[in-house]
Amino acid sequence: MTSELFLLAEKIKTLRENNGITQSELAKKLGLSRSGVNAWEMGISTPSTHYIVELAKFFNVSTDYLLNVQAKSDGNPIEDKLLQTFRQMTVEQQNIYLEQGMAFVKSNENAKKKVKSS
Repeated sequence: MTSELFLLAEKIKTLRENNGITQSELAKKLGLSRSGVNAWEMGISTPSTHYIVELAKFFNVSTDYLLNVQAKSDGNPIEDKLLQTFRQMTVEQQNIYLEQGMAFVKSNENAKKKVKSS
């Protein structure tokens, strides 16, 4: 198995598990057999272009993420790690993460204003 195929297999499995669904449930939602999903996760076969797109839509990630196509990074490893972590979350987790991040930024802005006014 090539490293690219291994990465795709791992991403499909991780996304499925992080979303708390079985191979059978994912297969049903995509209109294929459980053994087809299992073959993807084992790296025995690769999803067609159609299923790459369907998986991306279902898990709310980009096809680039699934295929490990790296966007040009600005060289910030912390930002890259945050994005990688974010993409592995469920939509519900992403919303919570975003709300908490925005609250953190607002809290820091308010703290800075207090320091300037004192």
